[in-house]
Amino acid sequence: MAPPEAGSAEAPRDFEAELEDSESRLAEAERYLGLDRLLARRAELELEAARPGLWDDADNARAITTELGQVAADLEQLGGLRAELDDARALLELIDESHAEGASDTALEKELVETVDALRRRLSALELQSLFSGEYDERDAVVELHAGAGGTDAQDWTEMMLRMYQRWAERRGFSVELDEETEGQEAGLLSATFIVRGRFAYGLLATERGVHRLVRMSPFDSQKRRQTSFASLDVTPFLEDVSSEVEIDEKDLRIDTYRSSGAGGQHVNKTDSAVRLTHLPTGLVVSCQNERSQHQNKAKAMQILGAKLADRARHERKAEMNALSGDRGDNAWGNQIRSYVLAPYQQVKDLRTGYETGNVAAVLDGDLDAFMEAELRRQRGSAAS
Repeated sequence: MAPPEAGSAEAPRDFEAELEDSESRLAEAERYLGLDRLLARRAELELEAARPGLWDDADNARAITTELGQVAADLEQLGGLRAELDDARALLELIDESHAEGASDTALEKELVETVDALRRRLSALELQSLFSGEYDERDAVVELHAGAGGTDAQDWTEMMLRMYQRWAERRGFSVELDEETEGQEAGLLSATFIVRGRFAYGLLATERGVHRLVRMSPFDSQKRRQTSFASLDVTPFLEDVSSEVEIDEKDLRIDTYRSSGAGGQHVNKTDSAVRLTHLPTGLVVSCQNERSQHQNKAKAMQILGAKLADRARHERKAEMNALSGDRGDNAWGNQIRSYVLAPYQQVKDLRTGYETGNVAAVLDGDLDAFMEAELRRQRGSAAS
């Protein structure tokens, strides 16, 4: 008989059945991640990484070491889960032996509960990887935020969203490079551009693409009336080098320099180091202001522009505009993907999936994973139907 949960008066849990379920889930994860393929690929990459002269081609070396790191991480994750499952089984055997002898060990039972619960959580996190199917889902992401309808409140909302996604990235161990922020007339931001670096950054943030609606008592209204405001998020997969996909002719660019604004170090507001690139054939505009020099800002802006042009070319080439970028619609009423309500009640609700929570403060502090997972599952279900 399975041991009862430590300190609980509830019916005993069937840990044997739970471990069988975990074994089935882990075996499925090993299948869709391709355990045998990963082992073979790691051996190949380790040979490549040990080859003399590897760094003669720096781009190729970075690609090899990056892939090796990702493959090793997947194998370490699978191996760790297998070890945890074995530990849980060993604990269950020890507890069963104690019960057979007419004894009980509360400490062991508590450890089993914690081990099984942790195993189930880690399996759930791993299963999220199975929801990624896009070619660029594992890549870094270029994210753009733009204030929409709502005046000063919308600009303040845009700044709140920037902090929300920065906090989300921190929670996941991702890094964030803030490349441009345009201040609002009174408060907040008109726009911001930043790069999120981390595995699956694009796949996760692509679920956030669209218009986000905020409802609250306006801090900018002298009568403290309720205000609805909007801001949009767009995202593009970021590749360090897209020269094989697109070629940017400098004759097609209008290059403007201006004085940086906002937080950004000692050079901000002192020199015309900020750079704005306008790609004349497409009308795409990219700005960068937070590097130390005009040359560095231009180089980063060119990278971002290249990523956006490559993304655009892929859309056209594959006729998958909706799959990768979708149609955001107007940055105003009727087009929002999610509503954040602070007054008269507290709720964040995603209008695509129906997922909602009353803990608005946690969401604004970056607790977005449940919303992202719900949308990934919705997309997977739509693709399968």
